[in-house]
Amino acid sequence: MTKFNFRLSELTYSRVAKLHGIDNVPTGTEYINLANLVQFVLQPMRDKHGSPLLVNSGYRCPEVNKIVGGAQNSQHMLGEAADITTGSIAKNAALFEWASKNLPFDQIILELSGKWIHVSYKTIGENRYQVLRT
Repeated sequence: MTKFNFRLSELTYSRVAKLHGIDNVPTGTEYINLANLVQFVLQPMRDKHGSPLLVNSGYRCPEVNKIVGGAQNSQHMLGEAADITTGSIAKNAALFEWASKNLPFDQIILELSGKWIHVSYKTIGENRYQVLRT
């Protein structure tokens, strides 16, 4: 049995939701999408890194997504995306390179010159394997 190092609470935590009294709880479909994101992408990235990854943003309900200025079609609202960091720009870059060559994903973005990695995975439909750097 595979051990997962990610908790639902860290994938759904939102400072903005707390501040505004918004219930940022995923539905059944979004929960399944988060579980698949963990199984196929986040856990393998964590295993490769060898130590914890910090989830900056995971699931965002539409209300939270709007407040933070997320895209109208953000995969965060579907439970398909997370923004993570190792805590090091150099380690983020190395993990980004490894993941982009070794894992299934819809989109992987090295954000803000390496400050974090955005990664998404589609449970239903075809993953695009889109690799971007901003």
